[in-house]
Amino acid sequence: MRTTKDRIRHAIAFELIGLLIFAPLASWVFGFDLQLMGVIALVGSIIATIWNYFYNLLFDHAMLKLRGDVHKTVLIRVFHALLFEGGLLLLFMPMIAWYLGITLWEAFILDIAMATFYVIYAFIYNWVYDKVYPIP
Repeated sequence: MRTTKDRIRHAIAFELIGLLIFAPLASWVFGFDLQLMGVIALVGSIIATIWNYFYNLLFDHAMLKLRGDVHKTVLIRVFHALLFEGGLLLLFMPMIAWYLGITLWEAFILDIAMATFYVIYAFIYNWVYDKVYPIP
């Protein structure tokens, strides 16, 4: 299982790289000012970082209990990413609506687009991370 230090490195690198990609891309795609999308991305990053740590810890403990190890197949990695983003959607959507002054439905659409980006990004990032930093 991964160490606390490794989990912290994983979460911080994930969020920093995601911010650098997401904020300018979202600003361009959704037509909001880069500063607004930067705040959305930064607050989302903070929420996601905290969620990431606890979610991955709980997920790995569940895998150990159910499977006896924490090695993730492609199917488990897909399930892992989708479940992570579903939880984050519920945590983050109301803040988006409030900050941007949009309806919950519009925030839901924006959040789904963000989640889609991050599901793809999370899959690729975690796959590469596991190759660069294999589980001992």
